[in-house]
Amino acid sequence: MSTPDSARREPAPAPLAPWESAAHGARSYDAVLASIEVDLREGKIKVGDQLPGERALALQHGISRASVRDAMRVLDAMGVVRTGVGSGPHSGTVVIANPSAGLASTLRLHMATNHFPVSDIVQTRVMMETWAAVEAATRPRSAEQEAKLRGALTAMDAPGLSREAFHVLDAAFHVYLSSLAGNAVVTAMMESLRSAIQGYVSAAITSDDHWETIVPALRQQHEDIVTAVRSQRRR
Repeated sequence: MSTPDSARREPAPAPLAPWESAAHGARSYDAVLASIEVDLREGKIKVGDQLPGERALALQHGISRASVRDAMRVLDAMGVVRTGVGSGPHSGTVVIANPSAGLASTLRLHMATNHFPVSDIVQTRVMMETWAAVEAATRPRSAEQEAKLRGALTAMDAPGLSREAFHVLDAAFHVYLSSLAGNAVVTAMMESLRSAIQGYVSAAITSDDHWETIVPALRQQHEDIVTAVRSQRRR
């Protein structure tokens, strides 16, 4: 007597444990990202170094070259690598350090989804900028740094300056001021925050006439910030 088909079926597989489920759902290129992170942390590779080619990375991690390319795209978006074609020191995939680029892109996308309200981004920027300005005011500054601060104000005071040019100079001023606080993470965050909201700020100004009524107050505010920073003394 033959055995029914249902009796010959293999038993259903047991449910995956949480750690097994996480590993099962991992993307192929995650192994490349993890490996590069470890190599950076241990100093095996550093900024300016070229990464191995697609074929070598694919063989090393047992994945396809397409998955390696996916990993490089992710790292590029994070500001960790840049890719170039041709030959020479600037070709291939080179390790860089541009954290603000990746952070700004992420912030803009999550703002577009309304997960990060613009008002929350602005509030965060104000909190960080206030801390950075206070900290920068208490730190010694070189004559060159003082000159750069003054030069930023002069550039923003230029007659006939367009709105777009002013916004670019304004962002550069605030990022530079935050860098004087001496905290690399804050500087990167400030640069990404300013970049993320720049389009929203520009869109809020509806016309050149509107802009002309605002810009005198903005220039005075920047002057007041520099005056406050320069007059502060460590206690």
